[in-house]
Amino acid sequence: MNIDNRPHTPEKWRFRFVYGIALLLFFIAGGRLFYLTAVDNAFLKNQGEIRAVRTEAIPATRGMILDRRGEPLAVSTPTWTIIANPRVLWNVPVDVEKKTGPEEEIKRLAEVMGVGRAWLQERFEANKSRSFMYLRRQIPPTEADSIMAANVVGVSKTKEYKRFYPAGEVAAHVVGFTNIDDKGQEGIELAFDTALEGVSGRRSFVKDLSGNIISGIGVDQTERPGENIELSIDLRLQYLAYRELKAAVTEHRATSASAVILDVKTGEILAMVNQPSYNPNDRAVLEYEDLRNRAVIDLFEPGSTMKPFTVSAALMSGQYTTETKIDTSPGHMRFGRFTIRDARNYGVIDFEELLIKSSNVGASKIALSLPQDAVWNMDYELGMGSPVGIGFPGEASGVLPSHPKWHPSEIATLSYGYGLSVSTLQLAQAYMALGNGGYRVPVTIFKQDVPAQGKQIIPNKVAQDVVEMLEAVVQKGSGRTAQIPGYRVAGKTGTVHKVGSKGYEYDQYIALFAGLAPASDPRLAMVVMINDPKGREYYGGEVAAPVFSRVMEGALTTLNIYPDLPEGLREVRISPKKPPYQVVHGG
Repeated sequence: MNIDNRPHTPEKWRFRFVYGIALLLFFIAGGRLFYLTAVDNAFLKNQGEIRAVRTEAIPATRGMILDRRGEPLAVSTPTWTIIANPRVLWNVPVDVEKKTGPEEEIKRLAEVMGVGRAWLQERFEANKSRSFMYLRRQIPPTEADSIMAANVVGVSKTKEYKRFYPAGEVAAHVVGFTNIDDKGQEGIELAFDTALEGVSGRRSFVKDLSGNIISGIGVDQTERPGENIELSIDLRLQYLAYRELKAAVTEHRATSASAVILDVKTGEILAMVNQPSYNPNDRAVLEYEDLRNRAVIDLFEPGSTMKPFTVSAALMSGQYTTETKIDTSPGHMRFGRFTIRDARNYGVIDFEELLIKSSNVGASKIALSLPQDAVWNMDYELGMGSPVGIGFPGEASGVLPSHPKWHPSEIATLSYGYGLSVSTLQLAQAYMALGNGGYRVPVTIFKQDVPAQGKQIIPNKVAQDVVEMLEAVVQKGSGRTAQIPGYRVAGKTGTVHKVGSKGYEYDQYIALFAGLAPASDPRLAMVVMINDPKGREYYGGEVAAPVFSRVMEGALTTLNIYPDLPEGLREVRISPKKPPYQVVHGG
């Protein structure tokens, strides 16, 4: 029988019908897919924007910067940042009746942000093809909520952290600041940025058209907060030193100034202040010069504050004792066209009188009698010509010239603090070693539980003898304005002519005072440098020593360091308005 002529059964017709329907649906789906991908792919892109898996960074909290007592110097506070997706906003359908569309969205956003509509629309147009744009950064939660309440398409918020500096301008040069992206720009913030910033985390989620999170997928990586850094700075002493230095700069109409206080035993920096300063919390108007941490960057010739180290080198040589007499007559020395002068002819003087009267001739004669590199070696061992090494950006190394063969005039000028350049911190480091029995420990900006290992630079007996001589300078000489009721003080003034384009400027000065207290067992070393005082007073004893006195008195009492003057002398204080003699290239 012919199979083809057999009647079709109902089961075969049903099979062919279902098969045909399936084949038709397949072609329809395939055709639609081809149309969307090859012809009208905007739909799929739009849907990808509407429902998209996103990966977002979880910001890590930046570590705090603290003073030695745990007082905050830099902290991070959570804020909100408003962001936008311009590409999504420009895809909003235009509906005149419902007042929807990109321009309507921008208009509403401009109103809640309080900005010009034209300006905002120009920004969106410039970023039309982008999917990310900042609108407002690091704003308070209330302001962020008011913007988000407008429900503008493509606008969302994300958490960021903003740095705040409780001490403001007082500790600005030590702490520094960060930029809006929380990256260190100056000071500790820059020097230890990696440790402070921590590690950001990551999380994945699905967002809708408006940037709202539809569902969270999970945390891919947990954030790790930055490390806290504990400094050696004592904020109480920092405030005190800053206040007095600022007052002195104002009173004497000085160009700038710096001051450093060191713990003699540990090498810790307890205070480091500069003028002018700036407020790191308000950097709308910021001058580059204000950013300078002058205590570690600015260099100057230290003048007569170096004479104690020339005396130290002489005593260490074995050629001299504290009783040795030096004939400074006739009060000047000539090297070709170059003449070294004292304020007057002091005649025959001993080492203590040399420091009290700040004799350039006496210091020169001593240096010239020693091996030619004796004074240079002393300065080098004390850290001159090398960075102190506290890790600050731009820390200066200073200038300590070295010559294969020294001219007598070069040895002479080096002996009384000319021909080399130091920073305020370097000079404080040298006096710290003198007060620590000749033992130089590394200077540090971090709190120390155990003092670091150091090096004996000056024999203990020599260091003690020189400190006693410096105490006489404060009792009888140009350092009398550095006296402190109840305490024995040792120190040396310096009044240095500034170097100009054509040599020394004889109407511009740097006023210095470097000292130790209490002199019986020094605990603190301090250097005050005031640059270019423009008033009638410009000597170190008139301008810098009084600052030392006021700051050191407060520091000693704040740290509960007991007075070392005998009971009957504790109220005695001599503070002449002017030093008892003038100094030419001296203290």
